[in-house]
Amino acid sequence: GAMDDIDFLHPVKVGEVAVLRAQVEYVGQCSLEVGVRVYAEKPAAGERVLTLSSHLVFVKVDEYVKPVPVPQRIVPRGAEEEALFAVRRTERVREIDDEAEEVRWRFESCRSVLPEDTLFGHTMFAGKLLMDIDEAGGILSMRYCRGLVMTACLDALDFYAPISSNEVVTFKAGLNHVGTSSLEVGVKVLTEVPWTGEVRHACTAYLSFVHLGPDMRPGPCPPFRPSTPEERRRWQEAVARRARRLERVQRLKASINGGR
Repeated sequence: GAMDDIDFLHPVKVGEVAVLRAQVEYVGQCSLEVGVRVYAEKPAAGERVLTLSSHLVFVKVDEYVKPVPVPQRIVPRGAEEEALFAVRRTERVREIDDEAEEVRWRFESCRSVLPEDTLFGHTMFAGKLLMDIDEAGGILSMRYCRGLVMTACLDALDFYAPISSNEVVTFKAGLNHVGTSSLEVGVKVLTEVPWTGEVRHACTAYLSFVHLGPDMRPGPCPPFRPSTPEERRRWQEAVARRARRLERVQRLKASINGGR
């Protein structure tokens, strides 16, 4: 399937309650899209704050992990659901990214897919994969900043190939851009069938991390200057993504404030 951008507007702290709301917003030929919102609730005060809002695409598959038609359709109820349905129908475009190589700051790790990592004992659970991606990007970020970091956002990504049990997954993380207190890391995920040597590109993710100082507030990142053509290209592309990211967060915050 695929996943839209995830922007963490507020952290969920220890002792708070994470409230998740999900609804089907679009059904295609072999897939369906689910909108998800997560709120952080303070039990003592009874207050809820929106933490993130995103969309996920799931593909219906058979026992051979081949796409099959979704038997049920959804019919929008009212003008609001009809508008949401139309928007989601036109936003199913993504792009494939490059390698996380030929950069000075990079991190690579491998792991095998165990039965407990999978859905129904076969295909790797996307949530588990996202946790591994976040870990790879976080390790590289901590090494660069020489301190703690916090995930700020995860850009939209597509899953190009399923990852099955007993396959070997490689995470290639590379530093793309460094700002005042945040940095962007790209993580390319490859899956390998060890008994045949076949390697497939599973997905590529872009994550932004914030460097935390001793007071657990955003602190300055060590300066970084791209010195090779590859590093400069990645830097320029990251700058463009950052501009789109800031605009996206502003729109999201405006929609939240407007809905109050």
